[in-house]
Order: sequence, then structure tokens, then C-alpha cells
Amino acid sequence: MNTKKIEIQQLNFQKGDGLIPVVVQDINTKEVLMLAYTNLEALKKTMETGYAHYWSRSRNKLWIKGETSGNVQKVKEIFVDCDHDALLFLVEQKGNACHTGQRTCFHNQLEREG
Repeated sequence: MNTKKIEIQQLNFQKGDGLIPVVVQDINTKEVLMLAYTNLEALKKTMETGYAHYWSRSRNKLWIKGETSGNVQKVKEIFVDCDHDALLFLVEQKGNACHTGQRTCFHNQLEREG
């Protein structure tokens, strides 16, 4: 892979009204754990602490993954998509990622019509 270094000021937060979607993947199993959103403040906190911080659209506030459950995400690597408007966090997940108690938030399958 031809990896290029991107600086935080190159990210396009404007496209998503101040938010960027984050796909979260287990660094070891490659399992997709969840999708969340970050703003500039949450991303800076993630980079400062090494633990995933997100912006809650429903609560309209910054939150640390695992702050109540203890199921924290240690962020090992962050990748930026080609348009600089989406992120991929590769994490070491402690416990389950989903608030329902499932390992991943992607545990439901959409049924095909017909």
C-alpha cells in the first residue's frame, strides 16, 4: 500500500457539517466493529490520549468510547480516505463494541426482497 501522511488541518469537516464518519475496525481480526462520528475536538482528544473519542449526534456532546461500560478502544492507527472526509480507526477493542452487548454493531443482516 502506498501510504501518504495527512495532517489534521487537511481533513474536510465542512462536508459533513463539522462531522466526519469513522469506521472502526479491530486491528487484529479486521472485524468491522462500529461506525461513529468525530469532530475536530474529539479527534484531537483521540490523538492526545490514544483512546477513541467521538461526537454523539443524539446527545450532542463529546464522548469517550467505554466511559460507562469500560469497553474502551485503544486507537493504534488512523487512516484517511482519498477525499479526506472519512476516517478508519484500527483499534484494540476491550470487551464488546456495541452498546447492545454484541461484539460488533453489525450483527443484523438486511433481508433481501423477493
